This record gives sequence, structure tokens and C-alpha cells, in this order.
Amino acid sequence: MGKFYITTTLPYVNAEPHIGFAMEIIRADVLARMHRELGDEVFFNTGTDEHGLKIFQKATEAGLDPQAYCDEYASKFGDLKTGLNLSYDNFIRTTDEHHLKAAQEFWKRCEAKGDIYKKTYKVKYCVGCELEKTDSELVEGKCPLHPTQNLESIEEENYFFKFSEYQQKLLDLYEDRPNFVCPDFRQNEMKIFVAGGLQDFSISRLKSKMPWGVEVPGDPSQVMYVWFDALVNYISALGWPENTEKFNDFWPGVQVCGKDNLRQQTAMWQAMLMSADLPNSKQIFVGGFLTSGGQKISKSLGNTINPLEWSKKYGVDALRFFLLAEVSVFEDSDVTIERFEEAYQAGLANGIGNLAARVATMAERVGLKVPEQKLGMREEVVNKLNAYRFDEAMKFIWEDIKRADTLINQREVWKLTGEEQQFVLADLVRIIRQIGADLVPFMPETAEKLKTQFAKEEIKRGDNLFQRIEK
Repeated sequence: MGKFYITTTLPYVNAEPHIGFAMEIIRADVLARMHRELGDEVFFNTGTDEHGLKIFQKATEAGLDPQAYCDEYASKFGDLKTGLNLSYDNFIRTTDEHHLKAAQEFWKRCEAKGDIYKKTYKVKYCVGCELEKTDSELVEGKCPLHPTQNLESIEEENYFFKFSEYQQKLLDLYEDRPNFVCPDFRQNEMKIFVAGGLQDFSISRLKSKMPWGVEVPGDPSQVMYVWFDALVNYISALGWPENTEKFNDFWPGVQVCGKDNLRQQTAMWQAMLMSADLPNSKQIFVGGFLTSGGQKISKSLGNTINPLEWSKKYGVDALRFFLLAEVSVFEDSDVTIERFEEAYQAGLANGIGNLAARVATMAERVGLKVPEQKLGMREEVVNKLNAYRFDEAMKFIWEDIKRADTLINQREVWKLTGEEQQFVLADLVRIIRQIGADLVPFMPETAEKLKTQFAKEEIKRGDNLFQRIEK
């Protein structure tokens, strides 16, 4: 038995959860559940990012104290655990007292290394990204990810991190570990970015202008830049720096993020770890965006889809199925209610739901008995998940559903009698049992229902797994 650590990014609490983050955390949940099924000890971390200018502005607009604002929205993200049937072990908030101290300790280690210095600078800043922007990154003077927001112009004295010192070390990391970033084209993208030269980045803000942040050690006039603070959560969640045993057991871990986090997770955070003399991440899986009408779904653009509404209306496993089976893993995918309902009808109501109902009905009618089996996920499913190919793993499982349906129709099982019918039905039961075992990390509720209905020697009819959508 090994140890496996996986973490999502921490979403900002500037709006309610949207379907893009639901996709990220469900993917992380599948990986965590798979490793538990394989016998590993798992630590699965998620939480909320609660500092920075974006949060401060939203709280001010709402007429709330920033902490009260964060408390309200953090609870909404906490609701995802039940609403999406998540199995995470830890929910960290970057306003937690332990995290604040860990972020300050991390700062001290980078400072002791000589990688933090102070200077006056002027920069264009995208509040939506919480990142500085160069002219070459802008489209018609706007951030391409947040085109409706005006850029902030910042001119002040701040602390900087010597990112430029880590250009070669980062390139060496990518060279030594060709699978460090998945997919490989994202790693190539970062190689090009880093090879082009790195600029030191600001890691603090004047407290008088933006008071909502972690105080810089030894300088109460400054607070930490939100990314420097937030990235430390991946290790503070493990009890770092005090709990060295847990940290050494689980770190380095796997990080799941979207492509808008590529630079922060695969370069900035890795350089920060090097500065603090800590091991780099194990691997970083980078997913594509969900779009709506060709536009990225994001809170700042106001075109979000509430995943809890779909989960409540259609069932949590229906949402999980769609985001795992019907959405591209590495590229962008357009999401609409029409596309969701079409996938629901074809894959669930007319797919696994119809198959389970037909076989259970015929099995009960003839009093079929099939010896119990001890089954786990097949190697093909595990291998595809280890490569983050959630879609291919689901396709592999659904091929068995097609194979079973074909067997029923070709043999016209309902017309068979005697031992021949018993033999074919027993084969169908075994196929469904394996489907149930393979579905455990993807659709845990459905897997449990299949187990309850088909795992025992005597098969009984039950409620339909997925009701057809009536138009």
C-alpha cells in the first residue's frame, strides 16, 4: 500500500461555484477514489482562496467585512461535497490560522535564500487573473481572459521574488521529468515560456491600499501577493512546517488545475519550492476550459452554470458522467443543457439504466442464480486514469454496455428457454457486475446500486437507475 496526495487549485470566493471548477474537483475525486480502491492511503485536498484585490473589492461592493464575505462564500464551496458526492479529506481556507503562519514561514525561507528583495515598480494588473500583464499578453489593451474588466495600474514599492534566478533550474526540471506536466503540449508550452526569459514578480502589496492579505514577516506595511500566499496551501494542508512526518509521507503530490493556472502551478510554484529547498510537485495535470457559446465559462464573465442545480435535477452521477465521459480532457469543450440532456438520454437512461432494468427483470422472472464474485477495476481502466484519460476510461466501460445490449438483441434472450437462457443471462449479469466495479470512482452512487442489485447470487428487479427525460 502506497500513499497518494492529490489537490485541486483553490477557487476564489468571489462568486458561487461554477461548472468549470466542478469538473476539476470531480476529476480529482475520481483519482482519489481509484487510489483508495487500489489500497493506497489517500490525502485529497481542496478548499478556497480568500485573499487578494478581487476578494477585497467584492467584499467592499457587498458592504461586508472581507472575512464575513469569505465565510459566506466558502460555505457555498463546502456544499459541493454533498452536491457532487466528493470524497476529499481536507478543506483548507487560506484565512486559516495555520495557513497564515505556514505562508509566513515559507516567505522567511525564500528570504533567507536571498530570493526576496524590495523595489519600486509600475505595472498593468488584471484583477480577474490576479496577475501582472505585459503589453504582449493583451488584446486591444485588455486581458484576453477577462475582456470586460479594465486593467489596474499599480505603481508602488513592493517585494519581489527572484523568478529569473530559476530559469535554468526550471528547464532542467522539465527536461529531467518529461511527464511532469500532462498533457505534454502544456509542458512544451512552459518550456518555451521559461526559455524566453523570466521576469521577477511582485509578491506583496501595500497594506494601506489593499489590506486583505497575509502580513509580510517583519514588515507590517505590506501584505503578501495572493498567489504567493495561496500556492503554499498545497503543503500547509499537510501540516507543513510542523508536521514533518505527514509532509514527508505525502509530499510531493499530484496537482489538478485548468490551463489558466498553467504558469502559476508549473513555473512560479515550482521556483518557489526550489527557493524554499522543498521537493517539486510530483505531477501537474492541466485540463482545458469549459465554454458556453465559444466563451470560457467564468465567474468574472457572468456566464456560469451552477453545477448543483444540474446535480439536483438530474442526479449527481448524471453530472459526473457528463463531465467525465462527454467533455474533452485536455482541450476546450462547449457545454449546453441540450448537449447534457442528449448525453443523459443516450448514455444513462437508454444505456446503463436500460441494460440493468432489462437484465434484472429477465433474471428475476426465471429465478436466475449466479455465484457471487469479487471484482475490482480492470487494468485498462486504471491505466487510462493514470494517464488522466477519463473520457477514454468511460468509453471503455460503455463498450461493455454496448456489448451486452448487442448480446441481448442478437440472441433475443427474452425468447430463449431453459439452460440456454440461464447461461446467456448469467453472462450478462457478470458483465454488469464488472461495469459496476469499474464505475466505482466515476459514478459511486450508480456503482453501489448495481452492486446491491447484481452482486448477490439471486438477482432482483429494482428502481430504474436513470429516468428518461420527458419532453
